[in-house]
Amino acid sequence: MEQVTAELKRIGDEVKKSGELALKEAKSAGEVSAETKEAVDKLLVKQGELQARLDDAEKKLLRRGSNDPEGAKSVGSEFVESEGYKAYVAEGNYKKGFSHQVKAVVTITSDPAVAGDTIAPDRLPGIQTPPQRRLTVRDLLTPGRTSSNLIQYVKETGFQNMAATVAEGAKKPQSDLTFDLLAQAVVKIAHFVKASTEILADAPMMQSYIDGRLRYGLAFKEEAQLLNGSGVGNNLNGIYTQATAYVAPITIANPTRIDVLRLALLQAELAEYPSTGIVLHPSDWAAIELTKDTTGAYIFANPQGIAQPALWGRPVVATQAMTVDTFLTGAFKLGAQIFDRQQASVMVATENEDDFVKNIVTILIEERLGLAVYRPEAFVKGDITPA
Repeated sequence: MEQVTAELKRIGDEVKKSGELALKEAKSAGEVSAETKEAVDKLLVKQGELQARLDDAEKKLLRRGSNDPEGAKSVGSEFVESEGYKAYVAEGNYKKGFSHQVKAVVTITSDPAVAGDTIAPDRLPGIQTPPQRRLTVRDLLTPGRTSSNLIQYVKETGFQNMAATVAEGAKKPQSDLTFDLLAQAVVKIAHFVKASTEILADAPMMQSYIDGRLRYGLAFKEEAQLLNGSGVGNNLNGIYTQATAYVAPITIANPTRIDVLRLALLQAELAEYPSTGIVLHPSDWAAIELTKDTTGAYIFANPQGIAQPALWGRPVVATQAMTVDTFLTGAFKLGAQIFDRQQASVMVATENEDDFVKNIVTILIEERLGLAVYRPEAFVKGDITPA
């Protein structure tokens, strides 16, 4: 290209000189000589050829720069077309060494160091959440509301029934009733997280996601309290904690898990509180469903069935809030009631001056509730595996 450009400049200068000569001849003689015309024509033809060569060279260079396979030369082509290689072959002295510096060939790939930054990632919407436990114990209980921090109720603790047939004129028998005033404290369950105001403003869905996770954490702890709260300190007195221990009301030979649960239902029925549900760990419920007879056939479950979990006509709630190898049956609607003092509510605020200047907010969620277990004998608990 440099040689063509230099030659094109030289021809241009000669065309300019010939033009000036032709102009001078036309002024003096009234016409241009044939020799001058022929010289100018040859120069113009030569100039056109050189311009075409220059244009073609520029196009090839452009194709090579854009990584066009047709315009780019391979390493071998560049080597054999080099002036050094041609001189080496012409000399014929092959004992002498020869080297040629080949220009680097750049291949565009998805490597971030080359062109990776130009490839936009395929960002999926939303956030992939971890698994959440199904929470159903609350649904078994009778709902209630309270506006106090203490739930009190009167419970009958004794009844001496002396009713009998009486002869005419005879003294009637006296029965005795005793009562007790019981109280259950309303407790608070709460937790919080900190977040920057920027993330909440720049990603509106983030606050709703945080709210949802906080609400789930609250309900998760609530279910554990409803079942297993110790009743000590700021803890609910849970249903399982107060439930009556299982004692088989009748004796049967070689009882199975299914037999144990049926006897527990009988124990509650004999206490005049027919059970309305059964709570098990998922592993224990699976063991029951997989029970087979001596031929290997399932005696309880149909693998192709879509029936809801139930046993002896009562719904079965499978939750990991229960310990493996334990069960709880009972008259949940009659025997216990949950009282909501403050349903789960979310608050957002700046906690202190340091958070304020750092644009940090505290997202807090809390609830207040109480649990009244009116009749512990309405619930039966124990080990589901027979001795």
